[in-house]
Amino acid sequence: MLSFKLNGSEVDVDVDPQTKLLWVLREHLGLTGTKFGCGAGMCGACTIHLNGQASFACQLTVEDVAGLEITTIEGLSQDGSHPVQKAWIEEQTPQCGYCQSGQIMRAAALLAETPNPSREEIIDGMSPNLCRCGTYTRIIRAVERAAGEA
Repeated sequence: MLSFKLNGSEVDVDVDPQTKLLWVLREHLGLTGTKFGCGAGMCGACTIHLNGQASFACQLTVEDVAGLEITTIEGLSQDGSHPVQKAWIEEQTPQCGYCQSGQIMRAAALLAETPNPSREEIIDGMSPNLCRCGTYTRIIRAVERAAGEA
């Protein structure tokens, strides 16, 4: 049995300690907002916050996160009121939407660390996350808007 804090609450999971966090979140805990994209830490669809830092859930085992704090897209805001979530809607950022939970989590971590980033800091900070639809200009605008509202 391994324990960690998930979206503000302590959880215990009885899984193989080497199980990837992504699958524990999705299959065992029913939190499907964190997406499977590549399984290799190359796309960012599975981005979560680990102790406040953007991290790839597909690259972490549940043993890696024992005792730590995880925030998923479901825990970022219960009602969609986080400035990044609001900016995403106002800027009509998604196209297909598949990568968006990871993009939002990356942006929220970026703004927590750098509340008023330059355009270059946004581009650099968001670069680990891919958008196959190419909505990068809308993503940048949304992060700029969220920075202005935070």
